[in-house]
Amino acid sequence: MDLILKAINFVLHINTFLNDIITRYGAWTYGLLFFVIFMETGFVVTPFLPGDSLIFAAATFAAHGPLNPWLLFIILSIAAVSGDTANYWIGHTIGAKAYSGEVKWIKKEYMDRTHIFFEKHGGMAIFLARFVPIIRTFAPFVAGVSEMPYGHFITWNLVGGVTWVATFTSLGYFFGNIQFVQKNFELVIIVMVLISFVPAVVEFVKARQEIKAQKVKNEL
Repeated sequence: MDLILKAINFVLHINTFLNDIITRYGAWTYGLLFFVIFMETGFVVTPFLPGDSLIFAAATFAAHGPLNPWLLFIILSIAAVSGDTANYWIGHTIGAKAYSGEVKWIKKEYMDRTHIFFEKHGGMAIFLARFVPIIRTFAPFVAGVSEMPYGHFITWNLVGGVTWVATFTSLGYFFGNIQFVQKNFELVIIVMVLISFVPAVVEFVKARQEIKAQKVKNEL
């Protein structure tokens, strides 16, 4: 719980923390950003790490000099694609045990929610999941568990990873230094996170309703 609270505090004040990191470590900041994005997309035990907000915040610094926007985009795109790839092969190795509850460090609730997302969107779920926290972390893992053909997976992985990074890099670069955004950065991050959860919540509610409707139909 303490780790999660620290992660939330980091996300809400990410611009302050990132400024300190850039000041202390300079060019090594790229490596740290790569590591965080790789971890957030590459391991099902780290869905709490910042993704959208970190890319957005980093791009705001790229807009006024400390970071190079093109280098940032390239490095984070590689991190996103390689993270999903690692996650896919971890899921492929673990297999069906991920759904059985045998693997204690995998939260079954998140697995079920991601599975529903996959059933709704098929292969394109890999692309769409990039824009939904938590599901973004579990989608490549579920793809590996379900043995999605790797050629199919890597295509959506490449398109999704590059589009995701490009989207939030552009948003941060062009809008992050607007005075209102700078003065209300925490609020902007909260709104960004809430909006990103909307698709997952909608799909989850719809799936629950469909399950209830099916139960009623079966009882009749």
